[in-house]
Amino acid sequence: MVSYTLPQNPDTIITVRGKDSERARQKAMDKLVEMMDSGEIPIELENGFGPEQFIEAKESKELKEIISEEEDAVAQAVQLLSDFAALKIKVVESREEALKIRSAIEVLFTDEPVTVEEITNLRDGFKILKTFAVANLRYREARDKAEEARVILDKALKSAESELKRSSKSAK
Repeated sequence: MVSYTLPQNPDTIITVRGKDSERARQKAMDKLVEMMDSGEIPIELENGFGPEQFIEAKESKELKEIISEEEDAVAQAVQLLSDFAALKIKVVESREEALKIRSAIEVLFTDEPVTVEEITNLRDGFKILKTFAVANLRYREARDKAEEARVILDKALKSAESELKRSSKSAK
């Protein structure tokens, strides 16, 4: 992506795909004409204005760092929410069976006769119980971080939404 501005109006930024080239400048010129025709930018250009008069607008190092930090934050938020969803699935899938096993543990604390088979089945169920309990603990701990991640994504989506609204208004 390359961005151009006009000497007459440096606030106007026109971005096109590719690197700075004759073709990219021609695309920017086409876009400029569209913007002028639609009234999006009220600029009168002097006769003979051509694509070679565009000024390439380069992003500052600070802006690139800010964008990179924001992208990293969004990527981390998405990964965190994905991990949170996996924990939730694990908790949901193992919950019912873990509760059955938990109630079966009570036979160990009674004086009623118990078969070796019941105890063996119970011992096999301890793995499921452990899986559920650990996943549930991790899920509870991850919830606060997931809330923060959701806020980060909401901010990113709102800024994208407001950009869409602005560009749709200016296209009218």
